[in-house]
Amino acid sequence: MKPHRARKRFGQNFLIDEAVVDAIVAAIAPRREDRVVEIGPGLGALTQPLCERVHGLDVIEIDRDIVARLRESPLAARVAIHEGDALAFDFGGLGKDLRIVGNLPYNISTPLLFHLAGHAQAIRDIHVMLQKEVVERMIAAPSASDYGRLSVMLQYRFAMECVLEVPAAAFRPAPEVESALVRMIPLRPLPHPARDETHFAAIVAAAFSQRRKTLRNTLKGRFGPADFERLGIDPGLRAQDLRVEDFVRLADEGLR
Repeated sequence: MKPHRARKRFGQNFLIDEAVVDAIVAAIAPRREDRVVEIGPGLGALTQPLCERVHGLDVIEIDRDIVARLRESPLAARVAIHEGDALAFDFGGLGKDLRIVGNLPYNISTPLLFHLAGHAQAIRDIHVMLQKEVVERMIAAPSASDYGRLSVMLQYRFAMECVLEVPAAAFRPAPEVESALVRMIPLRPLPHPARDETHFAAIVAAAFSQRRKTLRNTLKGRFGPADFERLGIDPGLRAQDLRVEDFVRLADEGLR
């Protein structure tokens, strides 16, 4: 079988460091009965050890050449191959208590994270490799420079932690950035549920639309001085100074 050439349009960087693979599998700690779903199996660095530990593995792959390689490989009888775009995949259609894993293409990582958040009710946990900078934004605390819209929207639904940092040399071709493995566990029940999550998302987006401006300016037309006073939120603060629950209170207030 001829070597596969990584394709930039699919954001392909294949994991080749066996020590890193072992560390990722150890972090996932799969059990025989787990329903594991791998996004972007690539050349099988994770697929092989996962197949050795679980009864069945679902893989989602958009690259037709890689799909063909999988179907011709010894792993074919042990994996359910779903050819297509993970961004359009119905994860809920696979059932419940899913364990999502993968080395996510960095060029679609943010929209893919939001897509997974939409299927959180069907997911037990997520272990995915991302650009280290993105992971830092995901887990950032309020008032930190990395704290932003991504932080709020994901922390609303998940408990998250960085479990492993991975150097560029662990991949072929080596990306220009460092990577990290993040663990995401859906919060059940949500500690601060919004009355209308679409409206909540709109408020968060508006508040962070101009990071250097205060809430008084970014949310002008939505909230007045009396609204901020009633909520006990200083309109002179910037979006990055608010906690998730503060954004929920703002969003719910906007529905009054």
